[in-house]
Amino acid sequence: MTEVDHEQTAARQAGTPAPGEDWIAELTSDGPVRDDALRRLHALLLRGARFQVFRMSALRAMVGAAQVEDIITLAADEAMVAVLGKLSTFEGRSRFTTWAYKFAVLQAAVELRRQAWSRREVPLEAAPPLIEPRPSPDQYAEGADLAAAVREAIDRVLTPHQRRIALALIVDEVPIDVLAERLGTSRNALYKTLHDARSRLRAHLAHEGYLAPSPGETR
Repeated sequence: MTEVDHEQTAARQAGTPAPGEDWIAELTSDGPVRDDALRRLHALLLRGARFQVFRMSALRAMVGAAQVEDIITLAADEAMVAVLGKLSTFEGRSRFTTWAYKFAVLQAAVELRRQAWSRREVPLEAAPPLIEPRPSPDQYAEGADLAAAVREAIDRVLTPHQRRIALALIVDEVPIDVLAERLGTSRNALYKTLHDARSRLRAHLAHEGYLAPSPGETR
């Protein structure tokens, strides 16, 4: 049984709202009714955030035990704001608790990655090798050839800025929020740079015969 299932069972046993029946009304009301709904919602989001943080054991170890509770609370608080801001978008296709729980899971993953990288150096210079140089057995020959072509394409067809962004986001898996903060830019600007870099790489590899041309593209 998943964490959400446990929550739903507990909710039914406690007499709390069924799928979307009362949650929206209670959260948009006034006074003690709304206060109680907010309390129950925040408790749910805390459980969701905690569940996700403890699933991501490698990143959790990077931030240290002292920060874990702060990350869980911050993620639940941010998820609370997001849920309340999107109440009008809830369509009742799932239980309200299931819908809200996903906000906490997503926010916890984002916050844990951000904190894990907050004190780490973000590599933005040298391009690491995509494969280790070694004799290639027959079964690895094609993959090694493609990897070498990708490495060469990164050096040849990308601008220095595109190369730094692509390597940081794809190879080193730096969270985009962290990279945007370090470079003093926006997420959208980085997404645009990454999109342009991927387009250049794909066009080059297709031209060299390593990839099939995109629809409408001629060799």
